[in-house]
Amino acid sequence: MCPILGAACSPIDNLQAPKQLCLVSVRQWYGGFFARSEIAATVFPVDVKTSSSAAPGFRPVLFAITVLAMSLLAYMPTPACAIPGGAGEAAVPATETAAGTPFDRQGMWVWYIDHSEGGNLSRIVARAKQAGIGTLYIKSGDAGSYWSQFSSGLVGALHASGLDVCAWQFVYGESPVAEAKIGAAAVRRGADCLVIDAEAEYEGHYASAERYIRALRARIGAEFPLSLAGFPYVDYHPAFPYSVFFGPEGATFNQPQMYWKAIGTSVRAVYEHTYLCNRLWGHPIYPIGQTYDNPGAGQVLRFRRFAASYGLAPSWWDWQETNTAGWGALGSTANEPLVGYRPIAEHPLLKRGSRGDLVVWAQEHLVGAGQTQLPVTGVFGKQTYSAVRSFQVANGLPADGAIGTTTWSSLLNAEPARPRWAARPARGRTGSAGRVLPARRPISATLPAHAYEIRPGPAP
Repeated sequence: MCPILGAACSPIDNLQAPKQLCLVSVRQWYGGFFARSEIAATVFPVDVKTSSSAAPGFRPVLFAITVLAMSLLAYMPTPACAIPGGAGEAAVPATETAAGTPFDRQGMWVWYIDHSEGGNLSRIVARAKQAGIGTLYIKSGDAGSYWSQFSSGLVGALHASGLDVCAWQFVYGESPVAEAKIGAAAVRRGADCLVIDAEAEYEGHYASAERYIRALRARIGAEFPLSLAGFPYVDYHPAFPYSVFFGPEGATFNQPQMYWKAIGTSVRAVYEHTYLCNRLWGHPIYPIGQTYDNPGAGQVLRFRRFAASYGLAPSWWDWQETNTAGWGALGSTANEPLVGYRPIAEHPLLKRGSRGDLVVWAQEHLVGAGQTQLPVTGVFGKQTYSAVRSFQVANGLPADGAIGTTTWSSLLNAEPARPRWAARPARGRTGSAGRVLPARRPISATLPAHAYEIRPGPAP
């Protein structure tokens, strides 16, 4: 997620398996880029053996009163490493069950449990109720390391207090199957949903994204609530495989990191830029707002009102960096939609010369709509232009060869084709003439980001 991304160590001892000292990967910001380094840290083993059967999440039976009391009194987290995130809906008391999914309740992201109210669960629950928080997003993994703070005991105690609990993991794409196992481990511990935090490390890595999604869905099931919390400005990241993460079998909820102050823009501008492209994925958008870096109570309230205007609850990054004014703004009931504001309904324009993952998404839909001769390259050239014109003629649309709002609206009704970026080469004699290897990524996957809109913040 944003301000500080990183560390794969275990924040607390939850009395699981024996600890062990090992090297963990840490991302640090060095004046314009992230560098990876390793430090020694205590981590806790977790069973992530491959399973061929789906493992959908479950809600544990409520704790016996004595067990819950012990959890609240004896829960003593110890210091550890790092993480980001948030989504929600005010005016829904945390003790009541919200309709729909955990995403429909106002949420707060937790990086470290022990940095949130000192790790005291009774204070965490009280603060959440006071602020109208119904869902907690708690970090459960980083790369191939499981964070033991996300335990079945913690989840059960928070469930017993009326809170939904979602896990989130930061992924890098270097070991996608191992990362999928870490995500599935959090689901087995009772997570109500799982959030993928994939950012710059995944740019250009279409095959890794496909391996991760396929391995994850094989373990958590096709229907388990899964979201992507990524960069909000899709057009800034032409090589990021949004089309894989949001494609068939992928995430079905969208939580863009809309940190307007960190981006250096207004609340209105961050909504309109984000929604312009993100609506194309066809999944509900639950905006993540910022309470870190003291954005101001008035701006937090404005973000909530825009969320109400667009129809779905926001969540907030993050608990440990939210000040008193921020908490007050989250608990305010003044979150009605903006009077006179009309949310944008347009789609971005693609035409000859356009490049990037949005073009990949359009080409996949064109193939699904019958333009089967079209290669999925992420480059809008002559072939794509002809395919678009053919589609427009077949559907009674103005045949200008460009994909604007009207053409998008029709094109998105088609089921997108699914390129197998991770497919293995067909068997054949090495070096045989005419042998075609499957593409590992579209041509556009080599494009650099136009900008990284979210500036990194200070370390915790």
